[in-house]
Order: sequence, then structure tokens, then C-alpha cells
Amino acid sequence: MKIGLVTFYHIHHYGALLQACATERAVEALGGQCEIIDYYVNQNNALFQAPKGLGSAAHDAHTALHYGPLKARYGRFEAFARQHLRISPHRFESLEELRSAELPYDLILSGSDQIWNPKIFPDGHFDPVFFGAFTDRRKIAYAPSFGIPRIPEEMEEELRGYLEQFSHLSVRERQGRRIVRDLTGREVEVVLDPTLLLTAEQWKAMASDTLFTGRNALPKGGYLLCYCISRPGALEPYIRRLAAETGLPVVQLCGIRQKVHPKARCVLDAGPAEFLSLFANAAAVCTNSFHGTVFSLQFQVPFFTAVSPAELAAPESSRTFSLLSRLGLQDRIIGTGTSAGPGDPVDWAAAGERLEAERQASLDYLWAAMTGAPREEAPAHVEPPASAGPVLADRTRCTGCSACAAVCPKDAIAMKRDKEGFAYPAVDPERCVRCGRCTAVCPILNPKERSGVPAVFAAWNKDDAIRKDSTSGGVFSLVAEYVLEGGGVVFGAAFDAHQHLRHIACFRKEDLWRLRGAKYVQSDLGDLGQTFREIKIALETRQVLFSGTPCQVEGLYRFLGGRPENLTTCDLVCHGVPSPGVWEDMARSIERRRRKDLQAVRFRNKVTGWKDSHFTTVYDDGTVDTAPLFSTEYGRAFGRALFLRPSCYACPYTTMARVGDLTLGDFWGLRDDELPEQQEKGVSLLMVNTPHGSHLFDQLLLGKQVFPPERAVAGNPRLASPIGRPAERAAFFAAYATEPFEQVRKRFFRLPPLPVRAAGKVLSPEIKEKLRKKLR
Repeated sequence: MKIGLVTFYHIHHYGALLQACATERAVEALGGQCEIIDYYVNQNNALFQAPKGLGSAAHDAHTALHYGPLKARYGRFEAFARQHLRISPHRFESLEELRSAELPYDLILSGSDQIWNPKIFPDGHFDPVFFGAFTDRRKIAYAPSFGIPRIPEEMEEELRGYLEQFSHLSVRERQGRRIVRDLTGREVEVVLDPTLLLTAEQWKAMASDTLFTGRNALPKGGYLLCYCISRPGALEPYIRRLAAETGLPVVQLCGIRQKVHPKARCVLDAGPAEFLSLFANAAAVCTNSFHGTVFSLQFQVPFFTAVSPAELAAPESSRTFSLLSRLGLQDRIIGTGTSAGPGDPVDWAAAGERLEAERQASLDYLWAAMTGAPREEAPAHVEPPASAGPVLADRTRCTGCSACAAVCPKDAIAMKRDKEGFAYPAVDPERCVRCGRCTAVCPILNPKERSGVPAVFAAWNKDDAIRKDSTSGGVFSLVAEYVLEGGGVVFGAAFDAHQHLRHIACFRKEDLWRLRGAKYVQSDLGDLGQTFREIKIALETRQVLFSGTPCQVEGLYRFLGGRPENLTTCDLVCHGVPSPGVWEDMARSIERRRRKDLQAVRFRNKVTGWKDSHFTTVYDDGTVDTAPLFSTEYGRAFGRALFLRPSCYACPYTTMARVGDLTLGDFWGLRDDELPEQQEKGVSLLMVNTPHGSHLFDQLLLGKQVFPPERAVAGNPRLASPIGRPAERAAFFAAYATEPFEQVRKRFFRLPPLPVRAAGKVLSPEIKEKLRKKLR
């Protein structure tokens, strides 16, 4: 059986060439004859780039400076391809040329790499060649990738037509499986990248260390290999710490052309064979390349890998997450709250066993596809042994609402902080009775439709003293006082003496000052969800007001199993919740630098008016520091959304369809001629969302003016969409988990360079957003 392979192979990327080589070898090991169809598209290996601006000029200057090694690298790629790839004798330039050719193949194999990503090609559309559209012969696919989270609507029908021509379909990522299922209704297999179909011994046979002899010899005791195809970001603290603690010399295989460590020995002239040798002989690896991760696995070299912000936000779209989660090695991904520490070992025995099972399953699929054997249902992956515990929300989506902990009848779930300082549910398998209540109560696992348009008001408290002590218009205090006057209790967030923010019960008006004011940190609802349990008990005898973030309000309702008539909820317009761990470390840092203890903190103090909020710290000796919030270290980092909870970047509550009876925030966006006499003192955004909220609203003696709903959104973008994940978040938390906080603070909280600050004042919001998207 002769098989024609359509794939990326010509471009001088290690992964592209090695996956093509592996596919051919795997097919031949299963009894087929495989030949790459020499179709050359959009693959320019020229050492010098066409002039496109400063970037290409800098690239060419670097190339000229290192021309000798880069030219040698070019030659080694070409030599490896000649030696290890079987390529058709004729090069095809177009779909039409392939259609008219007498092709000697029994079937066409599409895969692997991002051959089905329309954005890769110059015209932004699918290339029919990579779907085998040039022939009527049978078609199979092995591990192609779409490379994008969703297919543009205008391309769906075209893609559906291509996919229907395949007798056997598989994909490389879970995201691809979803795309195929949604378009065709077919369940397809997620298989290994072809480079994992071969064994370590097979790859070692293709490796070459001839480059690393004599004066170029690599350290005999091993080395820390760094291979980055983009800026190292989150890898940097791990590289620094591993180099310092192990004493290993740093060898950098240059994917990017900047040093990742001051003492790195840069290797610019390695071809694919030398690439294999470098990984096979390394003592440790730091990489942000998928194939860097793959060959660390192949040669069982301890490794850490970093992925893009988009992959951290949506792990299901990530080939790295897809692979490592199947092997039980997801903790080797840096920038998550569960990342392994630099000294933590890898369980190679367990990972190797899972990899072998996955390899066999993928080879079984490939054999079935080659022979035409039926594969009616995609078999389940060989997942790491799952605990018999309950199903809880994925960490990227869990809001930390504590409903699962509160509802557990055996106290088997406790909210415990991860390495980012956020609390997540941890299950004690000895206590858990598998009742399923935690799964059933989770708002993320059981979403409910919300609808309705709230009534929107600009509102303010007529008591100027309370209003001055509040962040905006002081409306929360009016609502709380109304409930207290009726014999009720108010639950809200307050700092304790150690600047730990927790929800407390307030029974007296005189204590409401503790609950007033914005607090830019996620509050603690109790490690066992005690706050929700206290509210349930209080509801048996009195009115209750609960104020919190929308996810906390939703969690409370789910825990209670409904909306009791004597419960009033107030959700907040939320920018996103910062890490409690980071805030508490920042508080300790302030105390160390000022050499005195904090007595109180105000994140939004009106010392110079509502629109120029100050971050104010009060110390135990009576002294006070105050400065505009966004000129302070913590304020700048918060404004950049640097240390928000992962779920905040995909928050399902950033909508006008609110959870609480009332919604409170700042009424930003008022024109100078709108309520001019009120703006200096502060104006609240008050949204009335339910009949219960409307009834309470009618009882309040407050100043107010009605506005159309769109004005609320205009001044508060988080009522329409979540904030974007900053590119440097993973790097920040990688450093936070491995380095002293003072080092992290100085590096990440400092003022940006002057050109960046200047650009921030000059550029329009539209241009800034375009730049952010590029950086992501």
C-alpha cells in the first residue's frame, strides 16, 4: 500500500520536519509505503527577510552578525531532510497541478501540524490540498490541528464538505474534536503528535553530536537546556533558580534570538539531528515549545514548560495541556496555581506507562485508518487514575464561591489556597461519601439562564458623612441600615487586624463602617463555607442582606436551593478579584518598608474627591500615607489585571442580566453637566434587578436620577465583557511561586518605562485594545 502524505515538512522548524519524519516512519512500521507529496506552500526558509520595518531589519542585522552558524543550520536542515524523508520526485505548485497529475498513491494521509488552520495561509482560507481535495482516492487524517478555537461561520460549510470525504478522522487536540463533532456529528479520536509514535531509541538513532566535539563539547555533567520559541516570560524565574540551585551550565538552543540567561551558551547552528542530541543529553529542560516538551518526555529529562496566555485561559485548546494532562504531568506547566516547584521530581514510571498506552492507542487508530478497518466510536483516552472523588469545576473556571464546601454534609471539602494565593475546593477522600451534592450545587457545572434588563439609577446617600466614608455614593449603607432597622443582619467583607479580608456578620449600624468601601481582594467565606451556613441559620429568624461579588451571590443561592423571601442580595460591579495571598504579602511588604504595623487600609479614599481616589494606609502609630490609587504599586498592578483569579478572565457574570436583587458600583461616565453638584462627593450606580429589589428600593430615602441601561455599560465595561488576561500574568505568578516577594514586587509593580507611559496618554482606547490583542 502506497500512501501519499500531505503535511508541512519543508520549513526549517524542528517540530515540522520531525513530525513529518515520524509520520513516515510510523506508517512504514505498520506495513505501508509512505511518501511526502512535495507541495510547497507559504514556507520561506530564507535567512534574510523581505523589508517590512524595524522588526525585519533587526532580524537581518542579527543574521548578518551570525551568518556562519545560521548558514550551517540551514545546511543541516536540508541534509536531515535528504537523509530521513522520502519525498515525491516532482514538486507541485498548485491544486490544479495535483488534480491533473497521475499520482501513484492508494490513499491520501492528511497530517500532522496545523495544516487545517485557515489563518496560516496567505489568503486566510483553507488550502484544499491538505484535505486531499485533488483526488477521489480514500482519505484518512492523522493528528491535524485547526490551530484556532472556532471556525469562522462563513467557512463552516466548506470545511464540512472536506471532512465528509474522510473515511477515518482524528485530531491532535480536544478542541479539534469539538470542532469536528459540531460540524459533522462525528466523534473522532484525539491522537498523539506523530513525534510520540516513535520511541526514544528510534530518535537517538537519528541524533548527531558531531557538532558538540572539541572546543564545542557540551558539559559532561549535563546542562540546563533552554529552548524558547517566544519570549521566556514565566520560564525566567525557573531558569534563574534551576541554574543557581543545581549549578548546571545553561545551554540555549536558539529559537528566539535573545539570551534567556546572562551566562547562557547559545547554539545557533543546530539542525534536527543536533536538536535531538541536545535534548537526549540534557540534565533539565525549560521550554515554551510544544516539541521541546515532547522530546523532554521522550528522553525522560526533567522539564518545565510554559504556554501562551490564550492556552492558560482555555486549556482545552492547548496541545500542551491536552498531552500533559493525559500523562499526569500537567503540573510541569508553569504559571498555574498547581505548577510544580523547581525541585519537584517527575514520576517517570507512571508517565512512561501512560505514554506507552497512548502510543499504542494512536498506532491502533493509524493501522485501522490505513487498512480501512471500522472505527465507529472514538475510544476514551487513557487518563491518569482518577480519584473516586466528586466532579468539581475546572480550576480555570472555579470562582471559589465555596458553595461546594458549605453544602458538604461531612465537611469533606475545604477551601485551600494554591500557589497563586487563591482558595480552591480540596476533597478529603476519607471523609467523602460520594453523595454528589457538591457537584449538583456548583453554579459553573450547572449554569442557569439569566435574562431581564434592570432599572438603572445614579444614586447617592443624603447623609454626607456616610457618603464621604464610602467609595462612591454611599448607597450600600442605606440598604444595610434598612435591613438592620428591621431586626436583620448584614453580611459583607471586612478586614481583620492582619489585613485578611473575610465576610462577617454585622448586627449594628455603628459597625457598618467595617463593610463600607471597595476592597480589591477576594474575600474569605470560610474554609468550610461557614459564611453561607451562618446565613442559612440567620434566615430562620430574621432578614438577611448579603453583599458580595456576583459569583458569591450565585453560590449562596445555589447553596440555599432558592431565593428566600427574607434574603436580599447585592452584587457588585466587579473588575475581577485579586489574589488574597498577593494582597497579604503586599501588606507585609508595606509594613516592613515603613517599619510599623498597618491598622487600616482604604483602597478608594476620597481625600481629593471621588474621581481621584486615593490608596490610603493608616498605621498603628497614627501616621497616614495616601496617594492616587493608580500611582501606587498595588493599584498599578490591579489596574493591569495582573493577579486576578483565572476565572475572572472568562467571567460569566459580566452581563446586564444580574444575579443579585440590586447591583452597586460607581456611576462612571457622567458628563460635567450631569449631576454636577453630586459628582465631587461620589455617585453610585444602582441597578434594580428583581421585584424584591424594587420593593426595597422604594423604601430607601436616597437621591437618585434614572438613566438608560446603556449608560451603565458605557461607564462600566465589566457589565458587558470580562477583562482580558494580561500577557505577563503567568510570568508574575511563576516568579511569585519561586522568588522572594520583594524581588517580585520590584520587578512587576514598578512604573512602566517612560515611552510606555507616554504612549498610554497619547494612544486612543481603540489602538490600545489592538495592541493588547497583538501582545496576547
